[in-house]
Amino acid sequence: MCTGDSTGSDGTDQATRDFLAARPQLFGIAYRVLGSAAEAEDVVQEAWLRWQNTDHAAVHEPAAFLTTVVTRLAINVAQSARVRRESYVGPWLPEPVDTSHDPQLGAERAEAVEMAVLLLLEKLNPVERAAYVLRKAFDYPYGRIADILETSEANARQLVSRGRRHLGAERRESVSPAAHRRLLEVFLSAARTGDMEVLEDVLTADVVSYADGGGIRGASRIPVVGRPHVSRYLAAFAPRFWPQSTVREVEANGQPAALIETDGKPLALLCLDIGAQGIKRLMWVMNPAKLSPYVASLPSS
Repeated sequence: MCTGDSTGSDGTDQATRDFLAARPQLFGIAYRVLGSAAEAEDVVQEAWLRWQNTDHAAVHEPAAFLTTVVTRLAINVAQSARVRRESYVGPWLPEPVDTSHDPQLGAERAEAVEMAVLLLLEKLNPVERAAYVLRKAFDYPYGRIADILETSEANARQLVSRGRRHLGAERRESVSPAAHRRLLEVFLSAARTGDMEVLEDVLTADVVSYADGGGIRGASRIPVVGRPHVSRYLAAFAPRFWPQSTVREVEANGQPAALIETDGKPLALLCLDIGAQGIKRLMWVMNPAKLSPYVASLPSS
């Protein structure tokens, strides 16, 4: 790591300590903008390299400086990622993260970290997404957001407002963690037995099931939409999917989730988007490139 003039008793210099102190927030911003832990880590690493080559004496607020660097880097990566995701095989889902040790993922509040919200954020352009994240998750004032995004304060307000309106049109009031866990358990029991009656009872009329296999696994390459179609889809694959599988309760992106394993190897992470009316989205993360890092980050069971 970098060296400097002011070295602490632990052998690290002030610039390094400033970076390490800001790191959780830097990762939290990049992850929310990108929906990918791997891409967020790359952005944070690039920020670290730039920080090493910065005249630290000229930086009066290291955290503010680093936040600006990371946000702009994340926007650039997000712009190129949009092109890559257009050629992604099958539905694209955010890369899950274990939030059991940091529920707010470096933020002022646990906003814009749920899988369903990250999925909706993908529909915003990268600058809108960054503005929304900085305001809603990190509580940045509009003037500061304007500085980071190199725009006017009035436009920063408009960017956040557009993001809020877009998400508000598709988001439903979430349920408590306890209610979420109960419905997840009911769903899993019905899915494993192919109980159509219970499935249709817990799914909303406009439910969507996304299976992100990245073309590697035998996942559905198109979203399955609507209660009748999703119920039949779940019942059809129940006999071949569940008998050899075990289910482990985990936390992903601030919510209860189910890790499905076969012969001790991860097969899928199931995350549900649940509102007062029932389950609106089923998100099956099956792509090993996304699933393996998440499983590796979990505490040993």
